[in-house]
Amino acid sequence: MLQTIDLRGRTLSASELLAAVPRAELAREAALTAAAQIVHDVAARGEQALREQAERFDGVTDHPVRVPASHLDDALAELAPEVRAALDEAILRVRAASAAQVPPPTTTELAPGAKVHQRWQPVRRVGVYVPGGKAVYPSSVVMNVVPAQVAGVSVVALASPPQREFGGRIHPVILAAAKLLGVDEVYAMGGAGAIGALAYGVPSLELDPVDVVTGPGNNFVAAAKRAVAGLVGTDAEAGATEILIVADDAAQPSLVAADLISQAEHDEQASAVLVTPSAELAERVSAELTIRQPRTRHAERVAAALSGPQSAIVLVDDVDQAIAFSNAYAPEHLEIHLSDPRVDEFVNAGAVFVGDHAPVSLGDYLAGSNHVLPTGGQARYAAGLSASTFLRPQQIIEYDRAALADVRDAIVTLARAEALPAHGEAVEARFED
Repeated sequence: MLQTIDLRGRTLSASELLAAVPRAELAREAALTAAAQIVHDVAARGEQALREQAERFDGVTDHPVRVPASHLDDALAELAPEVRAALDEAILRVRAASAAQVPPPTTTELAPGAKVHQRWQPVRRVGVYVPGGKAVYPSSVVMNVVPAQVAGVSVVALASPPQREFGGRIHPVILAAAKLLGVDEVYAMGGAGAIGALAYGVPSLELDPVDVVTGPGNNFVAAAKRAVAGLVGTDAEAGATEILIVADDAAQPSLVAADLISQAEHDEQASAVLVTPSAELAERVSAELTIRQPRTRHAERVAAALSGPQSAIVLVDDVDQAIAFSNAYAPEHLEIHLSDPRVDEFVNAGAVFVGDHAPVSLGDYLAGSNHVLPTGGQARYAAGLSASTFLRPQQIIEYDRAALADVRDAIVTLARAEALPAHGEAVEARFED
């Protein structure tokens, strides 16, 4: 089911390691073109474009795009008690972990009367996207909204696709999760069009443009974020999911196989990669996959993801080479199943899960960590969603006359060196009689 790529006995550069397991690049490139067109259509034609897209992609017509308050109230009233209890616990844990991500304000006194204050200012208005295609993600409501609230964001607008099964309404569990968190500005719109609407605004819906757009989705959603970047802030492009597992012969094959399948069920383009120096473990995991895949609910989707070019078992010489491969690949989710985890050496990953009892599924729901993470290798330079996504560091400068006098000559010297004498003159003006 999974292709096997044997890198043993080879010394490879980072780029060669990365090329060993191809990602679904063709799908991403196609998504970039299509998503940009959809975003621009929404920017130009607003609600009419959104309705045409809903009919085309979701099979829904004549639905209220701006969700009435009664839909939110009904959804929360009808939410199963056990689901509400699970969401309450997730909210509690994510709120606690997110609070640790808000830096305290600081003041640096460089000299008497010379101070620079550092503060972290939240953006005013945020748009969060919650997928609703192949699965339902109330957990993504929690992962997006809670960090924004912890950061101090004033207004959160939420978008999720309308569901034909529910007469054009957003899935009721997503609506209930939004109501549970006090989000009352909700829009039934999906995919790249939703990202465009949040970024540009839609006057007929009384949807004002947001300052930052966040949330996971498929490759079209990720590509739409790229299309609006610069107009609004975005989180990392969380496209089709990825799991990379580094394991040695101490790992349990059944757990490795179960975790590969758990991410493969998201999407046919999901990436599931095992990197191991143990040929025996590779064989046992393959056998487990053969047993487990047909039994899972989304067996066909899992089979498509596991047999795609983006998924593989990678055989390496040793753990050192496994670490090098992982750091080059920079997975969204990294699981470490090693007798000696060597966690500090795994530096590029959206989130790191260590040991038999920390599966990615834990992070998806109740670890307290955030599950909106960078994909496609962006973990080399981008972080997952957090409270800091919604914060802007700002510096406040306070100097008195004596403190400015201390650096007066240096400023004038540098201004002249840069052929910007008026900069120096602005300082000198403060010392004229």
